[in-house]
Amino acid sequence: MNFTQWNTHTIGFGPGEVTKRFRRGHHEECAREWRALTLLAEYAPGTAPTPLRADLDAEEPVVVMSRLNGETLRGRPLREELVQAFSEAVERIHTALPADVLAEVAPRPWQVATALESVRAGVAELRPRMAPHVARVADEALNRLSYFPVRAPVSQVLGAGDGNLANYLWDGSGVLRVDFEDFGRSDRAFELAEIVEHVGSWVEHPLDVDLFLKGFSLTSAESERLVGCRRLLALGWLLLLCRDAEGVRRNPPGTVDRQAERLAALLD
Repeated sequence: MNFTQWNTHTIGFGPGEVTKRFRRGHHEECAREWRALTLLAEYAPGTAPTPLRADLDAEEPVVVMSRLNGETLRGRPLREELVQAFSEAVERIHTALPADVLAEVAPRPWQVATALESVRAGVAELRPRMAPHVARVADEALNRLSYFPVRAPVSQVLGAGDGNLANYLWDGSGVLRVDFEDFGRSDRAFELAEIVEHVGSWVEHPLDVDLFLKGFSLTSAESERLVGCRRLLALGWLLLLCRDAEGVRRNPPGTVDRQAERLAALLD
């Protein structure tokens, strides 16, 4: 997730295909989307839309892909069958590429270092306007994160980015992924944290985080890093929701307080 991201594209739907047209200046996002789709079509077919054609050099670059049938995971109760299928889909994407191919994939643009910079700046900006109990949690989280290592010797995976459950579709037999503009090489802990700490994973129908994470064989180093990544992204979401509360509300009243409680629990 990018704590300051805005909409980068428009979507057009045809009978059997989807056209994703990127706004001017977003050629890198378009290129990442196309690269992800072509790699997954080769190494993990059936996990994402099939790439059909692209114009990466246009003033407004475009990617055309097959249209998937399915219902988004966001906004619906996630029974055990769905959560397990969700874990399997994420794991399949993470491990889709052979090591030598993955090594040639550029790192994803939004990782721990950039997230840390963003939350430090965000707390400094928003703290004077936060409720006292929210500011206390933000300060404590930032203090803990000052000891969090930016880099760690953990497994590299293929990262899809943006953990919004709206990017995952249930087609009746499995879970498929759409939206790869933040795709790139990443570490597993950060990718999993993006999913479980996304506001869409708890504000409506909460994801069973423990059940979801059981689908991954994490090393001790990855498990430890996951805790830090969850705190980092939970603080990022607290800042986003504070900004949301000051403008056009996109989430229910009280979401900031609920996020502050979630972050406090992660700090414990």
